[in-house]
Amino acid sequence: MMSPANEKTRVRFAPSPTGYLHIGGVRTALFNWLFARHNKGTFILRIEDTDRSRSTDESIQTILESMRWLGLDWDEGPIRQMDRLPIYKEHADRLLKQGNAYLCYCTPEELEQRRKEAQAKKVIPRYDGRCRDRKGPPPDLPAAIRFKAPQTGQTVVEDLVKGRVQFDNAQLDDLIMLRSDGVPTYNFGVVVDDSLMGISHVIRGDDHLNNTPRQIQIYHALGYPLPKFAHLSMILGPDKSRLSKRHGATSVTEYHEQGYLPEALINYLARLGWSHGDQEVFSRDELIAKFSLDSITSSPAVFNPEKLLWLNGHYIHEADSRRLAGLLKPYLAGQDLSVETIDERGMDQVIAAVKSRSRTLIELAQGAIYFFKEDLSYDESARTKFLTPDIRPLLIELVSRLEAAAPFTAPELEKAFKNLLDSKGLKLAQLAQPVRVALTGRTVSPGIYEVMEILGKDRTLSRLKKAIDLSQPGGSK
Repeated sequence: MMSPANEKTRVRFAPSPTGYLHIGGVRTALFNWLFARHNKGTFILRIEDTDRSRSTDESIQTILESMRWLGLDWDEGPIRQMDRLPIYKEHADRLLKQGNAYLCYCTPEELEQRRKEAQAKKVIPRYDGRCRDRKGPPPDLPAAIRFKAPQTGQTVVEDLVKGRVQFDNAQLDDLIMLRSDGVPTYNFGVVVDDSLMGISHVIRGDDHLNNTPRQIQIYHALGYPLPKFAHLSMILGPDKSRLSKRHGATSVTEYHEQGYLPEALINYLARLGWSHGDQEVFSRDELIAKFSLDSITSSPAVFNPEKLLWLNGHYIHEADSRRLAGLLKPYLAGQDLSVETIDERGMDQVIAAVKSRSRTLIELAQGAIYFFKEDLSYDESARTKFLTPDIRPLLIELVSRLEAAAPFTAPELEKAFKNLLDSKGLKLAQLAQPVRVALTGRTVSPGIYEVMEILGKDRTLSRLKKAIDLSQPGGSK
């Protein structure tokens, strides 16, 4: 959906820094980013850090790092609400002077007691308005500033995703705008910020839909134009309950650590609640070109970890081997291994050999471990089955032939194998599996000639000689 020609698209992502960046928050950020990029607009990053008991600088850094890893660059920000307290005070005072707000002296303890009483009566807790028309001198107490909300009529939200939603004003109480310590509440701070920052479209989760009529009333009271609202349906787990940790990883950091590529996560999240025909795989440029609010569904999206894993495997298979080599380093380092043990060409060969079998960078590292580790670990059942006394003479003769192979390349190695097998009247599998176990410690690997070429002559012969020792009767492990 393009903005009118006379309207500049300005959107924002406004996380609260109280923990990691959640998958739901990432999708919200992504949809805002795509909308801005599609419309050649501005994407703003605002940090809503007014929950001082839970907001941390560490969480802010984690959010910024996650956004950078995903490639969701911002045009303005990060802007912190706690740096803007005088602005909120100025707007609250304006509403006081207009008669659209009033001072509230109810203490937190009194409000909590009334909330409990309402729950005991099984009614929705709401402020009873006792300070709304207070007469007489103000008590010697710190005061919050409450918005004097309309008590009759309706407030209508014209939502670009949900459609027209009506709210009865009688059900909306007088919310606190500014706490007694001068810190704004969410509903007040967001209106002031979105207005002053010229936000044209508020794209956010539908858990905020019930806040929107309150915010619309504040917009009207301040005389600010309304942005367009688009509320995204929640993301559900495979069991159709709200996505949570019991469904698996839920933060960007976890997916990064588990070896997912940012383009896979972006592609997958873009398809959670948005579609373009039956297309599943999108480049970033395609997403920007095709993204539209018109194609967002109003029904909840179901998160499918297996589909994300498949998509990540697709991107690993398509990725440049040199890039994957760089990404692989921390995963190998975690196993006390280093890519420096193999030269650049060899590293490219390693990646090319194992990436088709890998769905994550962790699987890629595990699939390539025997290329980097000299102290080879054997699958015991494979060792017992294939490194037997019967195979020992064949391995000895193979070593002799490989020592003479020149150059030590896959085509030459294949010839050496074929000549040996033909002379013995044997099939490839009768030799290839024992050699595979000798070289990798396992029964599954890329092509055996390819593995040998990557390992090189010295390492290949060393491992085969160790296997010869292991295959003799009473051979040590």
